[in-house]
Amino acid sequence: MAVYTTIDDPTAFFHTQIYTGTGSLNSITNDASSGNFKPDWLWIKNRSAGWSNILFDSSRGTGKSLMSDSTDAEVTNNSRGYVSAFGTDGFTVGAGSAGSDQVNTNGQNYVAWQWKCNGGTTSSNSNGSITSTVQVNTTAGFSIVLYTGNETSGATVGHGFSSAPDVVIGKRRVGTGYWIVSSNDLDAQGTTGGSPDAPRNMYFNSTDQAQSDKIVRAINATTFEISNSNSMNANTDAMVAYCFKKVQGYSHFGHYEGNGDDDGPFVYTGFKPAYLMIKRSDGANSWYIFDNKRDDYQNPVSDILESNDPAAENANTPRLDYTANGFKMRVSPNALNADGATYFYMAFAESPFVSSAGVPTTAK
Repeated sequence: MAVYTTIDDPTAFFHTQIYTGTGSLNSITNDASSGNFKPDWLWIKNRSAGWSNILFDSSRGTGKSLMSDSTDAEVTNNSRGYVSAFGTDGFTVGAGSAGSDQVNTNGQNYVAWQWKCNGGTTSSNSNGSITSTVQVNTTAGFSIVLYTGNETSGATVGHGFSSAPDVVIGKRRVGTGYWIVSSNDLDAQGTTGGSPDAPRNMYFNSTDQAQSDKIVRAINATTFEISNSNSMNANTDAMVAYCFKKVQGYSHFGHYEGNGDDDGPFVYTGFKPAYLMIKRSDGANSWYIFDNKRDDYQNPVSDILESNDPAAENANTPRLDYTANGFKMRVSPNALNADGATYFYMAFAESPFVSSAGVPTTAK
C-alpha cells in the first residue's frame, strides 16, 4: 500500500495565528484544529505598520529575538516588545522599554507563524567538528541547532537528523551577520557554478539573488559544512540554525520556472498550502510570505509580507491560487513569475492531498 503521508493533521506541527494587539501583557491562545499548540519557533510580524519581523525559539529562550530583515545581533527583551512566555497552547507578548510595536500595539493587527519542534528539550550532538545543541522533531522534519563558531573553513555541525535536510537557515547571534538560507533546491541550473546539486546561499534579510559564496558548503546526512564566514562561523560567537526536511503531505521545498503569463505555472506540493514563502533565486527580488489565515483562505491569494522588509502588509492584489495539491501563479511580475526566471519556495501544509488512509482532501 502506498504511503501518502505520515501527518494527517499538519496543524499539529505548523500553525498561523492572527491576533490584535492590546498594548498590555497579552496571552495569545492558538486556535489550531489539532488542539493545544506550543510553539518552538515563533515568527511575529506587525501587519499594520512597518516594524521588523521578530523571531524567537524555545532553544534560545524567551525574550531573545532576532529580526529576519536585519543583520543585527540577538537582543534580549527587545525595547519594542518581545515574547515573555511559551504557553501550552500559545504564547505571551509584552511591551519593552520603548513600547510594544513589534508584537502588541493596541488595535494593530499581527500574524504569528509557528513551528513545533521538541517542546524545548535539547541534546548534545557531537557528529560534527563543532559540538552542537539540537532540538529535533523527526516526524515533522525540523531541528533547531545552537553552536559556537570557530572560524575554521570546512567545520561541520551536527543537525540532529540521520539524513540530509533540504534547507538550512543560519544566523550569527552575537555581532552582525547575514541570515543564510541554503538548499539544494534554490535553482535547477546551478547558476552559481559547480555541481547542480550543490547547496546555494541566499539571505533572508536581502533581495540579492543566489550567491556563489558557499557559506554553507555542503549539507550531509548528519552534518552541514560551513566556511569561516562571520555570518555562520565567527570565532567563539553563538550561532543558530533552523533545518528542514521534506515530509510528504506536510512540507515541500523546491523551485519552479516562471512563464510571464497571468495563467502561470502550477507547482505540485502534495498538499493544500497553509504557508508559502517564495524568492526569485536568479534575480534581486523580495522574499514574499503568504498564508491561509490573513487572506481568509479565499482565492486568489493576495496579502503579502516580506522576510527582508519591515513594511506593513501589502494586500488586495491577486497573486496566486492555492489548490488541494499545490499552488498556481495568477500574476506575471518579476517577483513571482517572470518568463524563464527561477523561483525557490518553502511550503507547509493545511492538509495533505491524500490522507494516510488514502482519502483525498477536499478541493479549495
